[in-house]
Amino acid sequence: MVQFHEHIISELLEEPPNGSGLVILSSGLSLSKLISSLLLLHSPSQGTLLLLSPPSSSSLKSQILHYHPHIEEITADLPSHHRLSLYTSGSAFFITARILIVDLLTSKIPTSSIAGIILLTAHSLSETSTEAFIVRIFRSLNRNAYVRAFSDKPHAMVSGFSKTERIMKCLYIKRLHLWPRFQVYVSQELEKDPPQVVDIRVPMTKSMLGIQKAIVEVMDACLKEMRKTNKVDVEDLTVENGLFKSFDEIVRRQLDPIWHMLGKKTKQLVSDLKTLRKLLDYLDRYDAVTYLKYLDTLRVSESFRSVWIFAESSYKIFEYAKKRVYRFVKSDGTKLSDMGKSSTGKKRKLKGDNDKGETDSSSSSNTNISIVLDEVLEEAPKWKVLREILEEIEEEILKQASGGEELLVGGEEDNSGIVLVACKDERSCMQLEECLTNGPQKVMREEWEKYLLGKVELRDLQTRYKKKPKDPKGFGILDGVVPIAPAKKNVEPSSINKQEHDALVAAASEIRNRVKSDDVVGDDAQPESSSKGKGKGKARNKKGPTSSRSNRNKNNGSKTASIDESGSEDEVDTSVAGGSCEAACQDESTDKGVLRKHTQVADATGSGIAKPLPPVHFYALESGQPILDILKPSVIIVYHPDMTFVREIEVHRAENPSKKLKVYFLFYEDSTEVQKFEASIRRENGAFESLIRQKSMMMIPVDQDGNCLGLNSSVEPRGTLSQNSITRKAGGRREVEKETQVIVDMREFMSSLPNVLHQKGMRIIPVTLEVGDYILSPLICVERKSIQDLFMSFTSGRLYHQVETMVRYYRIPVLLIEFSQDKSFSFQSASDIGDDVTPNNIISKLSLLVLHFPRLRIIWSRSLHATAEIFASLKANQDEPDETKAMRVGVPSEEGIVENDVSGVFETSSWC
Repeated sequence: MVQFHEHIISELLEEPPNGSGLVILSSGLSLSKLISSLLLLHSPSQGTLLLLSPPSSSSLKSQILHYHPHIEEITADLPSHHRLSLYTSGSAFFITARILIVDLLTSKIPTSSIAGIILLTAHSLSETSTEAFIVRIFRSLNRNAYVRAFSDKPHAMVSGFSKTERIMKCLYIKRLHLWPRFQVYVSQELEKDPPQVVDIRVPMTKSMLGIQKAIVEVMDACLKEMRKTNKVDVEDLTVENGLFKSFDEIVRRQLDPIWHMLGKKTKQLVSDLKTLRKLLDYLDRYDAVTYLKYLDTLRVSESFRSVWIFAESSYKIFEYAKKRVYRFVKSDGTKLSDMGKSSTGKKRKLKGDNDKGETDSSSSSNTNISIVLDEVLEEAPKWKVLREILEEIEEEILKQASGGEELLVGGEEDNSGIVLVACKDERSCMQLEECLTNGPQKVMREEWEKYLLGKVELRDLQTRYKKKPKDPKGFGILDGVVPIAPAKKNVEPSSINKQEHDALVAAASEIRNRVKSDDVVGDDAQPESSSKGKGKGKARNKKGPTSSRSNRNKNNGSKTASIDESGSEDEVDTSVAGGSCEAACQDESTDKGVLRKHTQVADATGSGIAKPLPPVHFYALESGQPILDILKPSVIIVYHPDMTFVREIEVHRAENPSKKLKVYFLFYEDSTEVQKFEASIRRENGAFESLIRQKSMMMIPVDQDGNCLGLNSSVEPRGTLSQNSITRKAGGRREVEKETQVIVDMREFMSSLPNVLHQKGMRIIPVTLEVGDYILSPLICVERKSIQDLFMSFTSGRLYHQVETMVRYYRIPVLLIEFSQDKSFSFQSASDIGDDVTPNNIISKLSLLVLHFPRLRIIWSRSLHATAEIFASLKANQDEPDETKAMRVGVPSEEGIVENDVSGVFETSSWC
């Protein structure tokens, strides 16, 4: 355990009276180890310790279990008597909020035997969350137990208005502990003996820089359009904030209340900014072919509605991405086009020459106009640098071992000699491993072939469904004439994109035919083509292969031209439909003249020349495992820099000062990767500065005994208020109000409505209900639906069955449609409401539901608090519901008879 963890624990334990507090520390400072140290200090004599673990903290939970594997989890599968024995055992347990709140409400947990509750993710809490509900009930039953909340997301604690203060009030905590990276104890310990760090700045390729510049320009243009709406805080609309995932949440949080009033353009801008952020992120992580494939999917999926695609610089993104993978050159090696600047007249002239070449196959002019698909397959610059680093590490280890010197890590007994490469995701780890094993050339070749084969599959799918529409409709033309004349008409005005598509399909057909020939004939013809590729691919200069390829194309004559420009699509179609001898000859020429192999660095990864590499372990940062404590690596290569992982390395080094550690950082120079890393540090420091200011002005109300009063005394349960609180009434006493109760289904504790109803002063009775979600009285049954759940229930037909059962067993069935408080109180946007009644429209479905069940009442609620007010008014003149009767409703008895069947008794409802 590091020393500043001891300071944090000592501050918590010294806090009177029971050691409660909220701890916020910088991300990466080993929150799991801090909680594990607290668990070590816990003794069974103090009582049982409960750790509330929401689903979002699965990585944190797995890290704690790594240090304390004996900690069990209390699940709903355990019977109640077994859970009772665990609550009184004095050990520490993981438990979900839903199980704990139900056990608290049903008095199945002895609160006096609970030492305290630990909340792992305080930044995800709110005053309406189930965790706040648990703490409020727990505090009312046991004031001596402690509540400790932790968070390592400081930027999430400053989102919204005084979020930290509100969380502390709803958790009944009055002490805030802030531990940023620049805190004195933390900085001194982490900087006392830092590891050896090598910062390597890898230059980006020209195409990558062009893509990055274009994306930033398009993002800036979208942000300027967003500022014109005057609906969002202008200070938040910066490119730097747009690099983070939380930017989407910031914008949506400001726009949700007025989302129904926004136009389609503004809504699309919010989605476009998210897409552009992904494009920037994927530029550093994906290889050139995968990045182009992702752009192709965006072009198809977003071309009809996106705003960013029509921006001034958006075409550069696609053009540069293509340049990283392939380019088109003429057979003489000259470029066909330069960023689409070639005039349409030249294209048409080229097409016209091609038509002449088709009519006269003996014309020698075709050798000058044939188009060749030149493979570029640009490798990621970091791949080469990573291999060089690993070779350098292996040389250093061999040199030190042969010289009898101390090894790279000091030669201790615990020396693992492990080299760890940290990447962003699992896919990057697998691809890097394949690059080191098979070489980057083979990796790019496989990705390229997958990309081309995907083009052929898509074309085959399109042609399969286009066979029927291709038949002539109402024209007295023979079938054999129809495909030819339109083809020439389409070729004449077509753009360069048509040529590119045809050449890609032809190249893909070449690969597919080669695979088929390998399966049927064998490997007789393959060595010749592969040897040609290897013979010209060793030269790194691009001009060398181009010129040699152009000489080879001159021997092919008009066959290459007919494939490249007359539409390789037509050639493939004829071969699929049955084909002829000429089509087969064209396939052979395609194998020679369309596709140019990419074998630039084959010699660098060959078995004879490649240098040995040390054993490498790859780690995905998104997995969240305590990999440093598991492997204890000697060398760490941070392939994708991440602020949290950098802090974890610092803490690991501080815990093992005698162990030598060398760290390599790989950054793309002048990239958004560097900007994002530096901006994340600035954002965290700014969040802590804001928290420090809030702490100096924070006001937490306490009672005479020093206990926190909670969020707001006005929302406390009415039973806890003093009877003499109102003195203006005669006698100076307040009338004792009747306690109201609501029967709630167990599944409803996933929502926050039971918490708000309890704040309103109602007694919550959790049971398992077969009919309805809330039973307000013997007559009123409520089925609650959020907007998303309502749409899903209509689609699946579940809502019809639920309403049918409510109408059958209760006189007043109610459908509650509840909106979110921070979103617009609008069921549908005005633009989405059509004039016609359609069965797919949600309003039409609601109308049919009401017409089919006349006694059904629909309640529209703006928020959770509005729902609580509605429930209170509905229960004003009603009897209290019976728990045992509510549980039996809808459940057949042993004789098969269902009780309380009111269907047919009330044809219409007298209640309104």
